Amino acid sequence: MKKKTTENLNNVKFHVKKGDTVLVIAGDDKGKRGVVQEILKEKNRVIVEGINIVTKHVKPTANEPEGGIRKIPAGVHVSNLMVVEPKTGEATRIGRRRNDNGKLKRYSKKTQEFID
Repeated sequence: MKKKTTENLNNVKFHVKKGDTVLVIAGDDKGKRGVVQEILKEKNRVIVEGINIVTKHVKPTANEPEGGIRKIPAGVHVSNLMVVEPKTGEATRIGRRRNDNGKLKRYSKKTQEFID
């Protein structure tokens, strides 16, 4: 089996993009919806607004003399998310096919319409 390197990670495509509304289909936050804020390709994880909030204890430093306890969103594995179709508001699987210009675009497998 090939080892994943940074060269191979550039070609990996996820079914979600930054700004997509997604539905969590597994885990503690199952059933919740949120907007994708960041994609962490190296770890196959996505940071979603308001989902998987964890408590982090921050030590006082020169930059942050207060320190204390912060609640921050942690990553959710990309396999635990489904894209919510903008028109119908339902979760759908995503496929890729060529549009009229010959460019690969994402489409909803429920309605067969392009998403973006």
